[in-house]
Formats: sequence, C-alpha cells, structure tokens
Amino acid sequence: MTSFAELTTTQVGGPITDFAEATDEAELIAAVRSADAAGIPLLVLGDGSNLIAADEPFEGRVVAVRTSGMKVDADDCESNMAMCGGVLADIAAGMVWDDFVANAVRRQWVGIEALSGIPGRVGAAPIQNIGAYGQEVAQTIARVRTFDRADQQVRTFAAADCGFGYRNSIFKRERGRFVVLNVTFQLKMGDLSAPIGYDELARSLGVEPGQRADLGAVREAVLGLRRAKGMVVDPADPDTWSTGSFFVNPVVGADMVPAGARSWPVAGGQVKLSAAWLIEQAGFTKGYGSTHARVSTKHTLALTNQGGASAAEVIALAQEIRAGVQKRFGVRLDNEPSLVGLEL
Repeated sequence: MTSFAELTTTQVGGPITDFAEATDEAELIAAVRSADAAGIPLLVLGDGSNLIAADEPFEGRVVAVRTSGMKVDADDCESNMAMCGGVLADIAAGMVWDDFVANAVRRQWVGIEALSGIPGRVGAAPIQNIGAYGQEVAQTIARVRTFDRADQQVRTFAAADCGFGYRNSIFKRERGRFVVLNVTFQLKMGDLSAPIGYDELARSLGVEPGQRADLGAVREAVLGLRRAKGMVVDPADPDTWSTGSFFVNPVVGADMVPAGARSWPVAGGQVKLSAAWLIEQAGFTKGYGSTHARVSTKHTLALTNQGGASAAEVIALAQEIRAGVQKRFGVRLDNEPSLVGLEL
C-alpha cells in the first residue's frame, strides 16, 4: 500500500487506502469527478514538497498529478530576440517545477530563474505563489486553468483574478476547490536575468541589487545558495528531508517589530519579519530537536526528518517553536506547508 511517507519530501505520513496517478488531463478530471460523485474525501498531490500528512491511514483518494506537456506560442521568435516581446508558455500541472525552470533558462526565457531548485510540480506554483530571492511566480503567470470541483467544470483564471498575495492565492484560500490543470506563463526573452531583487543573491553574483546578471549564472548561484541551506532535496542528506521553509515570514504592524529584528517594509505601513531570525532568537538554533525530528543544521526554517520520524514528532517540534516565538516576541508564526489530518 502506498503511503505519504513515500510521496512527500519530509518522508512522513500514513498509508493511503485509494491511490491513483493521473498521466493526462482526462484521467485527472475523471479521478476527481468520480471521487466527488461518490462522496469520497480527495487529496490532489504533486511531489508532496509542501505537505505533511498524519501518521494514521488516509481514508480517501489521493491523486498524484503526473501530467506532462508544454505548448509555446512563440518558438519562432527565439531566433530573433530583438524582435520578440516574449513568449507564452502553457505548462501541464504535472511537470516538475525545476525542470521547467532549467528549460526556461536554457531557452533564455526570463523571469523565473531565481525560483530554481524549488521542489514540486508546476501545478503547485500558483497555489502557494511560490517565491524566492526576490521573485514570485505571480510576476510571470498569465492565466491558470483549473477544474472547479464546486461547479464540476473547467474554469480559467486570468492572473488578475488569482488573488495572489505573499505565499497566497485564491486557490489556497479556497483550498481543495480548484484542481490546477495547467499554467500559462508570460516570459520575456534575453540572456540577462530580471533585476536582482535580493541582497544575498546580488552579493553572490558580484552585482548591485537592481542590476541584471547572466541568466545561467543566476540559476547556478540560486542553486548554490539553496544547497548550502539544505533547500534542494537530496536523498542522501536528511537535512533536506523537509518541506523547505516550514513557517512563513510574518507581517506585523510597525509597533510589533522587535529590537534588532531583520525586517522589510511592505504595503500598508506594515513590516515583514524574518521568521528565521525570530526562531533563532527564541532559542531554537540549527540542529535543535530530537534524534528523529529536528531543525536543519543548515537553516532554521526547515524542520527535518532525520530518519524514522513520525508526522506527530515533526508537528510537535513545530508547535514548540511556534509557542516559543509567541512567548518571546508576541508574534504568531503560520505554517507554510499544508497539513492533512493534523493541527498546529
């Protein structure tokens, strides 16, 4: 029997009673429709890189999205970038995200190079509005095609209708309603990246923030930074057996910023705090935890399974960290990964 431990990057979670893989759009919609018609609990899964499921059996259907395909409407302009304003790339939800990024960099499509190394599938990208090193996927999405489980029909969202926010979207807020079928990206073309919007990345490239750099060099620099933090999944390294960042950076009023905290101003006069800084200052340093579940030795935002951990142990560690930060700073940390059968 298939289990969540086999299907997720943290490698925890119980058995699945009804598991299916959908390799094309028709299979995916049919699996969803039949579960809904029968009243069966349903979970649609990519690579499980942003999900932690309970140790108990999941009494429902899990559909792994393994669709493939890419349609580009401007291939002919790649030979003459000076005459081309960009490309629209329509990508199946089941394509591995980093494979798409690598392909984009190779073809000199600009706008997602700083999102290199993020685990998961393309269909998960708009749900979470994934972001890293100064880029968010919402900056390049033109539209998202979905299956609406409430209306039982295919529905396409223009970017303006996706409700994108910091690690958020309408697809996340109405969790479970929309099954992403494919995502259309609007990407510029060129051999230089988008302006570098993150100081750490700029330093590693030897440029000033706001400058551009060689597209391939940006990808390699991002991969290097992520590997150093244990944020690129490595089957041989337990410090990467996680969901990546477990907590999102909290956004608070200016009066709630702790002295000396790493922070950035955001819209509306609010301030985004570094969750990693809060965690470290609250006493949860790298390597903190038990033999099985502990904070990564490379990055304090990653809660790892060092081998043999249960989902309950990972969540207990998360609860301890959140409570400690709340007590020390009065700031509540929210989890980034989805929790199935679990509460934080």
